[in-house]
Amino acid sequence: MKLLVTGGAGFLGSRLIESLLQPDARDLLPPGARLLSLDLSPCPLRDPRLASVVGDIADRDLLSRLVGPDTALVFHLAAVVSAQAEQDFDLGMAVNLDATRALLEVCRHQARAPRLVFASSLAVFGGELPRQVPEELAPLPQSSYGTQKAMAELLVADYSRRGFVDGRVCRLPTIAVRQGRPNAAASSFASGIIREPLAGLPSNCPVPLDTRLWLSSPGKVIDNLLLAARLDGVRLGPRRALNLPGISVSVGQMLDSLERLGGPGTRGLVGEEPDARVAAIVCGWPGDFEVERAMRLGFVRDSDFDAIVRAYQNEASARA
Repeated sequence: MKLLVTGGAGFLGSRLIESLLQPDARDLLPPGARLLSLDLSPCPLRDPRLASVVGDIADRDLLSRLVGPDTALVFHLAAVVSAQAEQDFDLGMAVNLDATRALLEVCRHQARAPRLVFASSLAVFGGELPRQVPEELAPLPQSSYGTQKAMAELLVADYSRRGFVDGRVCRLPTIAVRQGRPNAAASSFASGIIREPLAGLPSNCPVPLDTRLWLSSPGKVIDNLLLAARLDGVRLGPRRALNLPGISVSVGQMLDSLERLGGPGTRGLVGEEPDARVAAIVCGWPGDFEVERAMRLGFVRDSDFDAIVRAYQNEASARA
């Protein structure tokens, strides 16, 4: 038996792999099973059950070698992030759409359809939105990244309908607070305005303080990806896409949490210099969702943003 995680060297992928290697994930990675990471760089984790493959997700031949009749589960996390996909249209299409189609095609030709968990994004929504996005709202992306994710979602749904894969689409909230360095995502500031001030470093908020974000801690996102992998596809039916639970919070409220938990000096380290490029992407994303369906299926969320900041502080202390 074999599991594959694309994007396994990234922030989220390496955390997912770490969780899959824990004893309480033996139902997903039983004794004797192999776990493969595919990314442009090696996965930072070391374990005899883990093989780190360095390569391009867009390489169809490589995918054909990694996915075989013994592949039971695929987590597809590899992606070109939002701002980068907007700047480089061809790269975004090649990775976010074409490589996803190639992966689905390789899965299609297996004797037994693998279960596939696809990490999508709330960026599939856009345009004029209600204050709270209802679960039945059709995607209307306003960025190349969101469009690529929406097209990939439809492919996962149709390949599942045809029985080529047993897919489930997880539309991830913005993840905060991320450990490590900023990335090229338009939403990167959502971690930066907390992470850097808590380390005594300046940061900048590029969007208005009343901008509402749909957020989840990294830990809750990992919990939900694992739950999606365990979920019986029959319970999803033809609606394979799920809006994962999060919390709705304004940027101003995030900074209030920073000040409460990090001290008054931390908020003063956050500047408010607008960035029209970032705002044009982020301010078009919905800031609140109905998630009753996901909650009924057992998915989880953080209690509030203070809890998210505390979780980050505790992890940062443990890693220090």
